[in-house]
Amino acid sequence: MTPPSTPQNPALTAPINLVTTRPPWSQTFSSLKIRNYRIFASANLLAVIAVWMQRVAQDWMVLELSGSVTAVGITVFMQFIPSLVLMPLGGILADRYSKRLILMISQGSAGVLAAVMAVLALTGHLQVWHIYVIAFILGLVVVADQPARQVFVNELVGPAQLRNAISLNSSIFQLGGMIGPAVSGVMIMAIGGGWAFAANAMACAVTVVSLILIRSNELVVMPPVKRAKGQLQEGFRYALRKPTIFWPAMMAAVFAIFGLSLPVLMAAYANDVFDAGAGGYGLLNTLVALGALCGALASTRVATLRLRGVMMAAGAYGVILMIASLAPNMVTFGTVMVMAGFASLLFLTSANQLVQMSTNVMIRGRVMSLYIMVLIGGQALGGPLMGSLAENWGVQWAMVVAGGMPALAALVIAIVLAKRGQLTLRFNLRSARHPVFIEARAAG
Repeated sequence: MTPPSTPQNPALTAPINLVTTRPPWSQTFSSLKIRNYRIFASANLLAVIAVWMQRVAQDWMVLELSGSVTAVGITVFMQFIPSLVLMPLGGILADRYSKRLILMISQGSAGVLAAVMAVLALTGHLQVWHIYVIAFILGLVVVADQPARQVFVNELVGPAQLRNAISLNSSIFQLGGMIGPAVSGVMIMAIGGGWAFAANAMACAVTVVSLILIRSNELVVMPPVKRAKGQLQEGFRYALRKPTIFWPAMMAAVFAIFGLSLPVLMAAYANDVFDAGAGGYGLLNTLVALGALCGALASTRVATLRLRGVMMAAGAYGVILMIASLAPNMVTFGTVMVMAGFASLLFLTSANQLVQMSTNVMIRGRVMSLYIMVLIGGQALGGPLMGSLAENWGVQWAMVVAGGMPALAALVIAIVLAKRGQLTLRFNLRSARHPVFIEARAAG
């Protein structure tokens, strides 16, 4: 499919070929052979641990200060609503300006915000409205940070290692998600959540230093896109025309609104159902991240990216959340959360890879901003929605909805694609492992 406009340099904007053979185990961490990416990834791991620490502390402190699960959902809304409205502008910035400079500015700003939160919390002046305001400002920072971060990976490793680097970024995020919540839960109980914000401020400073240390002459820098009218609309048209961008984005919207509100529901389970406290909430986040880390690493072993694989992972996640609603105790619930984390990251990583590798690099910032807008903006809507459902219907029924909607969406999209001749839904009731599966329809 041709791009919306004729690029000045087709070699720079040609779609990247997908691998068709399963990578050997020795190539699981191949992108780490690149010096610039090693520096970026190392700082990113520290930053992700600190971000998870802050997120758990933030959610728990809102719950303690307000006594309301809905208030936790509102915090999520305040942090993610800028992405729902403004994220395409971040994509334009990423296409026009230095991704490295954008990340340095955004990480510096995030560090200042974390420091303000730390001072308020450690001096005993933190109130819920403070968290709302700072969460909203942090959401504005994310608008600039995320599209640049997604595209900057390609500059660090080049097209040949892009898929591997995306998978490793997901692995790093989940490894941080294993460590951060556990540390934060212990920290909240031992010395207070304010120190989690202080740790994040320091981690942001380390990230800025790491970006300074990256060698510019080793980057695969794409020429900036010149300012022109209609660039935002160009990104929309491009995304709408490509099934490998459009359908993952549609699935991501439903997935984000319902499925990615899981932390809100886990806070309710830890506080109201299992009476496990902040330590239990941190443990549940760690278990989800453990499964997600396995899912991210598994994605490095996938030979070929396909729409059906993306939809199957999303549907599996939905079914697992519905099973979680039946969990009778903390041990069972935690075990199911590991499986949920695996399916969630298998979907998120494969969808991200499919969208990025289906997009010409000269328009990738704008396309990725639209995808991130759907993914993060959906959480802005889903946070208060699922928090309200948990309080009014009960957290178990809210969990059924959180899983049922992604499962239903995956099924509907699979049927739509089947009718268009792209996929076929098959049933095999004699198979315990794959009673329902999707396959490509034979030509002719």
